[in-house]
Amino acid sequence: MLHLLRQPYPSSESAGRQVRKVAFIGLFVGLFLLTFEPFGINLWNTDHKSLKLLGFGLVTFVVTALNFTVWNRLFPRQFSDERWTVGREILLITGNILLIALANRLYMEWLLRLEGLSYSVNWVSMILITFLVGLFPTTGVVLLNYVRQLKKYRESAAQLPVHPPVQPGITPITPSPTGHSLTLVADNDRDTLSLDPADLLFIESSDNYCTVVYWKDTDRSKPAKLLLRSSLSRLAAQIDVPHIVRCHRSYVVNLDRVERVTGNAQGYKLHLAGGQLAVPVSRQYNDTLVAELKSL
Repeated sequence: MLHLLRQPYPSSESAGRQVRKVAFIGLFVGLFLLTFEPFGINLWNTDHKSLKLLGFGLVTFVVTALNFTVWNRLFPRQFSDERWTVGREILLITGNILLIALANRLYMEWLLRLEGLSYSVNWVSMILITFLVGLFPTTGVVLLNYVRQLKKYRESAAQLPVHPPVQPGITPITPSPTGHSLTLVADNDRDTLSLDPADLLFIESSDNYCTVVYWKDTDRSKPAKLLLRSSLSRLAAQIDVPHIVRCHRSYVVNLDRVERVTGNAQGYKLHLAGGQLAVPVSRQYNDTLVAELKSL
């Protein structure tokens, strides 16, 4: 079980999908309370009761929206795909459920105080019930989604064409058919790297710098690396070569050098340099990258 909790899990979602998910959670809570009236709410006689119960859904929406955005912005590295796991996803959602329980309890007390009433359900029992009710379906949904995504990307990756692995000292790298070199220029316009496009493996960005990984030695035993102070977007704009494409917010990759494609729940990984290097693919680039791989 611990091994499963450590498995990679997708962390990044589009803004539109996040809004839809948060809205659905809030609507579900409001309608659930309105329909079943648990925790003694069925004994509560008050004016505009339906609107007040739907207010629990609004509280849920606000708490969930803050929880899904604030932590991500405060600790972006912890929420990156490189670190996000099944266990962390379950912990995040379960923590959100507990925050919803606390916020809705405060909302209920505020409503009752306006009417001069008190709420008989104590804090501990309400939080415990909410935690137990939310934990099992949360774990089940996350695990089912993990299995579904894993199967999807593994099966799709197995159908993608690949290039033969590079064998040091044996495998030749076919020069670019254009015969032109590729020149990458840093922000200061002085630091540059010129190479045959066929020798480029990938470019990785980190903060204000980019690491260019490429073949330098003819025996192809170990890739060379050069650090340039530049944004990835700036360097990508300098590349006008087929099959060298953006595949991630932090990576540009040469698809002609991809030797193997694998998949996990987070998406595809491109393997290069005889398996020495692996480049992730963001879900937003999946369709275009798969189509280009199939066209090689």
